Amino acid sequence: MLINDSVYYEDNHYIIINNIANNIFYYIDYDKRDYSINMEFQHLHPYYEVMLLLAPNATHLIEGTPYNIHMGDMVLLAPSVMHKSVYYKGEPSKRVIIDFMYPLDKPETAEAYKEILKPFHTEVPILRLELEDRQRLIDILNDLFSFSKNHDYYGNAADEFYIHNKFQEFLYGLYELSGKNIYTNDQAYNSIEQKMYEISSFIHANYKDDISLASLSERFFISPSYLSREFKQVTGFNISNYIQLTRIKNAQYRLVSTNDKISAIASDCGFASFSQFNRIFNRISGSSPREYRQSAVLNK
Repeated sequence: MLINDSVYYEDNHYIIINNIANNIFYYIDYDKRDYSINMEFQHLHPYYEVMLLLAPNATHLIEGTPYNIHMGDMVLLAPSVMHKSVYYKGEPSKRVIIDFMYPLDKPETAEAYKEILKPFHTEVPILRLELEDRQRLIDILNDLFSFSKNHDYYGNAADEFYIHNKFQEFLYGLYELSGKNIYTNDQAYNSIEQKMYEISSFIHANYKDDISLASLSERFFISPSYLSREFKQVTGFNISNYIQLTRIKNAQYRLVSTNDKISAIASDCGFASFSQFNRIFNRISGSSPREYRQSAVLNK
């Protein structure tokens, strides 16, 4: 099926490669989301992600900052970046989600990957291109889609090698075209909403520090009661819950992606004591930090 005469798409189609021996992972998912299943809070993961929007409009919240995106925009996310998509009421929004992971520490490829993945580490994480340039990237994705439909590729070394190399071509295209990015964030907010998102972004950047309603009130010259009320109105969360969720989500990431001591993770994520960390982690995650880590290991 063609979307806008350019993108090959089929509901619930996916391309997956899980080459554990070489630490190479791909998951390309063709699906749709609607307003009813918007994620409650932002999440993060240990792999890179591309989201290609195939709907007229959506919002992507990245580290507390909302970005308005249009059809054909690509959201480029590095590992450990907190984010979530927000879809609007009406027809479900079609999208292509691409998750991938490479061994980034091999001497023969480390410098190349460091360079080619630069578009995922820019200040503005959205890529918007003119039609001709965008189609160059879409043509590569269409080739991958067609190949996956016509080949029983999973576990076939030659076919998986083709998919891997084709996707490297896609990444190089992103890298080469990133300098032609024409994205501007046309998300419209009133001054109060803009201030609340500025505060949420500050929380994401400083969650490791001693921050609270009182300190944020003082820093942003807003009374505690007014800040508390308006922040809840704009984000759906009160200040203390937002800080705790940001810290716990980052702690969860550290628990499954590193071998760091749990006590060190608690301290690094801004908790005043290990007992406080355990209590809040249990309440939000439904398990202890140790159980959470063990469960992640068992499910790998």
